[in-house]
Amino acid sequence: MRQPIVSFCAFTLFLFIALTSDAAPSNGPLRVCKENQNYFCDQDGKAILLTGSHTWYNLVDMGPSDPPPAFDYPQYITWMEELNHNFMRMWAWDLTQWDTSGNGANNRNEHTRHFVAPLPWLRTGPGEATDGKPKFDLSKFNPEYFNRLRERVAAAGQKGIYVSIMFFEGWGLQHVNQALDFHPFALNNNINGTNGDTNGDGKGLEIHELGNDKVLEIQKAYIREVIDQVNDLDNVLYEISNENHPPSTEWQYHLIRFIKQYESTKPVQHPVGMTFQYKGGKNKTLFDSPADWISPNNDGGYRDNPPANTGKKVVISDTDHLWGIGGYASWAWKSACRGLNPIFMDTYDAVVLGQQPFDEKYAALRRALGDIRKFTARMDLNASKPMNELSNTGYCLADSETRYLVFVPQDTKNVEVEMPAGEYTVEWLNVETSKIELKDKRLTSNSKMKIENPVDGPAALFIEKK
Repeated sequence: MRQPIVSFCAFTLFLFIALTSDAAPSNGPLRVCKENQNYFCDQDGKAILLTGSHTWYNLVDMGPSDPPPAFDYPQYITWMEELNHNFMRMWAWDLTQWDTSGNGANNRNEHTRHFVAPLPWLRTGPGEATDGKPKFDLSKFNPEYFNRLRERVAAAGQKGIYVSIMFFEGWGLQHVNQALDFHPFALNNNINGTNGDTNGDGKGLEIHELGNDKVLEIQKAYIREVIDQVNDLDNVLYEISNENHPPSTEWQYHLIRFIKQYESTKPVQHPVGMTFQYKGGKNKTLFDSPADWISPNNDGGYRDNPPANTGKKVVISDTDHLWGIGGYASWAWKSACRGLNPIFMDTYDAVVLGQQPFDEKYAALRRALGDIRKFTARMDLNASKPMNELSNTGYCLADSETRYLVFVPQDTKNVEVEMPAGEYTVEWLNVETSKIELKDKRLTSNSKMKIENPVDGPAALFIEKK
């Protein structure tokens, strides 16, 4: 078994954190719940709703200077903990630098050239790559990258945060100007003779397709190294690639099966995910995949009127694939009441795209994700199903016949909920402000409860049988 690439000092720091942290660590590796396949469950069989914020440079540093500014990861995961978030996508970025004009940054008169480091392979030379730095040796892994990966995943786990490790990034090669010039698999950028542009069109999209065995073996070696470094950590999930092009389908399916096969030989197995293929992908491709979890696009209404999950896959609904940069608090509540796991593509401190990170719309969304965790933690998620027909609002997550979580759209003044006769407590939350506006009011139901909405704006209603 390959030994982890971790220095003695790094290991000592990690051990100190593990032994002294007051945060609740993640409880065993996740697996799809047998009782309720809308969710993952921990090693005790308890269903877990995943929700949180993620940003592009939570693993590799990224910014308009070279070298890029160091990302304050401890502050980031503390910020997530304070928001009551428990999930992030940990981003890979395949290019050494990129032009953000593909995201419209040039329309805001900002720096568009961004630099990225570290990457998984050492830059040993001889010779210079297109960016003027030593060429990559794709047979040698970069200890800085893998040390950082393990340390950051472990630190997140101590705060109860699950991490989906992204292996590859597919958006960049498609949409960044001259992207191949800055990819390690470009023939001029490595000393191994590896050519990711086998059709010679200057794009290299076939890097993320089957057909180039040499590239595929390098990718599999890298995947094995990642798994070797983190297999023993409980809070791990995997994602093949972010927003790759539709012809990547069979390549992604192949690597999902490869990961599952390789981890089957190891002590721990972790869920593997596949996310929306941009542009032109179909959600059916995700549902038909061998992945454990998926992130769809808006096909089917996931942005404005999310479909109720049926348990075919765990659905982690990501604003990244619905808006790019966007989303709002009501969307998160709608998604949660439909049996989905909502997450937010966060501009965070605005280093990369310059968007206003503390726009109140996004602040309300961040708070909503944490509020959803608080309320669903009071339910038996193993037995909770989206039952839209029980409420006139159309959004109801029901825990057997005991607890009901209802999203109430703005301007809905009278709410009706069908439930067995009995006495119940009612709690109202203002979705935009995260404030409880009415708590523990007792009502009696005679099969259908009619409740006046006291909230000025969209609301969440929590009902519990006494």
